Amino acid sequence: MSERQAAEAEEKVSPRDENDDLRADFVADVARAVMAGDKARVLELAGDLHESDLGDLIEALEHDLRPRLVELMGREFDFAALTEVEDIVREEILEELPTETIAEGVHDLESDDAITILEDLPAEEQQQVLESLPAGERIALQRSLDYPENSAGRLMQTTMVTAPPFWTAGQTLDFIHDVADEELPDSFFDIFVVDPAHRFLGNVFLDALVRARRTQTLQELMNPERHRVSVLEDQEEVARIFERYNLVSVPVVDEGDRLVGAITIDDIVDVIREEAEEDVKALGGVRASEELADSVVWIARSRFLWLFVNLFTAFIAAGVVRLFEGPIEKMVALAVLVPIVCSQGGNAATQTMTIAVRALATRELNRTNVARLLRREFMVGLINGVGFGVITGIAAALWFGKPMLGVVIAVAMVINLAAGVLGGMLIPITLEKLGYDPAIASSPFVTTVTDVVGNLAFLGIATLAFHLI
Repeated sequence: MSERQAAEAEEKVSPRDENDDLRADFVADVARAVMAGDKARVLELAGDLHESDLGDLIEALEHDLRPRLVELMGREFDFAALTEVEDIVREEILEELPTETIAEGVHDLESDDAITILEDLPAEEQQQVLESLPAGERIALQRSLDYPENSAGRLMQTTMVTAPPFWTAGQTLDFIHDVADEELPDSFFDIFVVDPAHRFLGNVFLDALVRARRTQTLQELMNPERHRVSVLEDQEEVARIFERYNLVSVPVVDEGDRLVGAITIDDIVDVIREEAEEDVKALGGVRASEELADSVVWIARSRFLWLFVNLFTAFIAAGVVRLFEGPIEKMVALAVLVPIVCSQGGNAATQTMTIAVRALATRELNRTNVARLLRREFMVGLINGVGFGVITGIAAALWFGKPMLGVVIAVAMVINLAAGVLGGMLIPITLEKLGYDPAIASSPFVTTVTDVVGNLAFLGIATLAFHLI
């Protein structure tokens, strides 16, 4: 085959363009094949797609075509693709699929992916799917579903390679070679060593196993100090353990230290992404569960409370301005310039708040370094306050022809930026101490601080400086 023919063949099978987006013509071809009920064409186009590409294709299709795609592909459809789509998209597809189709698809999945599918089903349908599975698989999945949401027990996969400590490296390798593929995880990194009661003793990484002499026992090769997590551990804490110790997998144990599952790095990457998205959404007053596919009415309702809180705090700031109604009437320049002071303080506070909230989430901010970080942020606020105070003061003095007005706004700018960065640090810390999520609750309070302090500082100093009482 010539280079040109090879390139054309590659282009024909690649669903993505040079920007790594799904090609519009590819999505259109799949949509036409689905609408025509052309199973052969659908399988030709989408049968060999990776689960991630298939998930993107599902989201790119119109709502009514998504379940039809799944049914047309039949056993060739990889149900793992449903774990790659937004929750609401997955729920809508599952609502349209027969229980038998879901049960057949779940049967071929790793347990952690199966749980992602099952937990979106109504209780009755979930039970029907479980009852259609082999006993061993059903019991393992039911046990995982009994663990709290967002716990290690929900995240783990229950298919593992375990062995007793007296097995040799040769016996273990022979076992892995001889066992049926369906009894092994799709991918694994280590062998878990357990005692007769299935208590976790340690692990042997695959690279150590293949390098060892065949006569060496797992007892000799294993690492007894292997990090492990409880089934009840929150998934965010599990992600921190992976990050802190550079892990690729971790065993999951129950209260009796019995091995019940394992979590691998591919699952943790998803958790880290989800947690980061939640933090970003929370800082903007958006619920973590909000997705692009949600309805207009649901999104409007979910955002209303946050906007209402912001409106309430805005009235507090407006009340402060109301106190200086007389001075503002006597000097219109105050009304023109006061938003500048508040805006700069708010921006500085938001910067500090973002750092503080993220540091609290990752446990980087704690009682051992909080005083040092407060001093640092206060100095940053002072330095930036002086810098922007000088710039704004010169501009205001030239604009309105009042040098003293430039001095007033410069002093107010220093005060408000210093107050803003302190509020941006102290408010998230205080809210966390009180048991509230600082990512969700900090923003309106921080904004109120900078608006109130900015208004008081600028209007109060101006009132005194120009004798406007």
